[in-house]
Amino acid sequence: MAQAVETERKVNEGVDLRTMRHSAAHVMAEAVQQLFPDARFGIGPAIEDGFYYDFDLPRTLTPDDLEEIERRMKAIIKSDERFERRELGREEALAYFRERNQPYKVELIEDLTSGEVHGARDEAADSPDARGIRDGMVSLYRQGSFEDLCGGPHVESTRQMGAVKLLRVAGAYWRGDEKRPQLQRIYGTAWHSQTELDEYLWRLEEARKRDHRRLGTDLGLFLFSDQVGAGLPIWGEHGALLRSIIEDFWKEEHRKAGYQYVYSPHIGLIDLWRTSGHLSFYRENMYAPIDMDGQEFMLKPMNCPFHLQVYKRRVRSYRELPLRYNELGTVYRYEPAGTLHGLLRVRGFTQDDSHIFCRPDQLESEINGVLELALKLWRTLGFHEYQIELAVRDLNNLAKYLGTDEEWAQAEAALEKALIAHSLPYRRVEGEAVFYAPKIDIHLVDALGRKWQCSTIQVDFNLPERFDLYYVGEDGARHRPFMVHRALLGALERFMGLMIEHYGGAFPVWLAPVQAIVLPIADRHNDYAAEVVQKLRDAGLRAELDDRSERVNAKIRDAQLQKIPYMLVVGDREAEQNAVAVRLRSGENLGALPVEDVVQRIARENAERK
Repeated sequence: MAQAVETERKVNEGVDLRTMRHSAAHVMAEAVQQLFPDARFGIGPAIEDGFYYDFDLPRTLTPDDLEEIERRMKAIIKSDERFERRELGREEALAYFRERNQPYKVELIEDLTSGEVHGARDEAADSPDARGIRDGMVSLYRQGSFEDLCGGPHVESTRQMGAVKLLRVAGAYWRGDEKRPQLQRIYGTAWHSQTELDEYLWRLEEARKRDHRRLGTDLGLFLFSDQVGAGLPIWGEHGALLRSIIEDFWKEEHRKAGYQYVYSPHIGLIDLWRTSGHLSFYRENMYAPIDMDGQEFMLKPMNCPFHLQVYKRRVRSYRELPLRYNELGTVYRYEPAGTLHGLLRVRGFTQDDSHIFCRPDQLESEINGVLELALKLWRTLGFHEYQIELAVRDLNNLAKYLGTDEEWAQAEAALEKALIAHSLPYRRVEGEAVFYAPKIDIHLVDALGRKWQCSTIQVDFNLPERFDLYYVGEDGARHRPFMVHRALLGALERFMGLMIEHYGGAFPVWLAPVQAIVLPIADRHNDYAAEVVQKLRDAGLRAELDDRSERVNAKIRDAQLQKIPYMLVVGDREAEQNAVAVRLRSGENLGALPVEDVVQRIARENAERK
């Protein structure tokens, strides 16, 4: 029996996970059809780490329904049903799905054979269903009693499905349009083996525990208020302190790297955004104009145009370049209410924006400097694994890009050489460059192996042209500078949401809003405890006193829940010996140590930024 299980596991490991997950979506649809014979089906693609399928059902699903659907899926998998493909002509396929009362499949066939597209959010346009329609022919896949519009591919039979688990039900508008019917979307996951599934479910549970929205409330880091508005975070005392620590570190490292800090206003005249091009290509993400004294102003969605004004305030010489401007600039972008998600998707946020203006011969060294600074920031903040994409032009569609072939070749080469010089593995992505230049996109990988898009480095041929930037060269003539946009942490709100989840709220000593808390055993120890707190503060450390009339065990428990690194307990013995009893948030008890030794220990950890 054990040998049979091992053989099946090896067979499953040879199956592409995305193919397996898409097949699992079909098996789930078959199970739903068994339970609800009148079910009408939307789309069912594989997604990262799993799959989903959208259903129009006669009633709302319950947790018991989910268990029953999963039970039926496992029975289908065990029955070893084969996936079989066939093709129908357009009209024959339409008649087939009309007869079975499947209006969503009919709509897809009609729209996708006519070339109609329902907007950028239309998931169906790139679904397996859409890939099943080619050159007037429609492909279908059948397993058991279920047949679906689909382009495949699929596993050979359901026995190759590995381990499956249904996760949750959510609402989803048909084709992402809130004016269309709302369907019930069942999410699930599939893995090669039960061991892999168990590991994934552990990661999900760990992610739930680390959810920055819950920790943000529990640790007093940030809040949202209905009176202020959705997507507009307010930083609480500890969150503001954590943010200021990160900002001070960021500014310090940028000063060392030769950046000059600038400030810009939160609004600008509408003509600024017309010149920058934002009104034509970014208008839907901007807030409505504000009329003042007959002039129209707009909240800024970007900091770039303001930094260009600093450059333009006087004629620049080639000797002045490179110029590196940086700012922690707050911007405002409209995000639909349904997309807002804690700190990860907000409407007002602070971008760690920097813009470099340099000569063409300086571009490569400037990109190298950006990556060197980026690596120092990320590694000090606790991120050591990255997934990187180098986005370059589509050589088969050059007309859509600004700039000359020479500029593009130089910019792409500079970005690529910098990645190679820093031994950073990357994936070259053809056709993913923005219209005005190539770029590097960096995803930070957190403690649970999740990827977070945070950083971008872009060369820009567009804005220097739009704002007529130039410098006077050694030859006395005007020359257009290269411009580099770069955000290394990205939106601070998003980055801090990532930090909270990466550390699970248990920040290293140098980042912890409260590094040490002093816990007197009884009221008579309060004066000595206050002296210890002051010694810590005099050393530049962040310390607090808990002088509540509570049992010391309760104070320790509360400090651990607040994830404070050091808990310093003081009683009669400690007061007599000028000592503190040291406990760590891990639960480790270091015993009584001299106050000065403890101050030096915490100060050393703080300075080392481990």
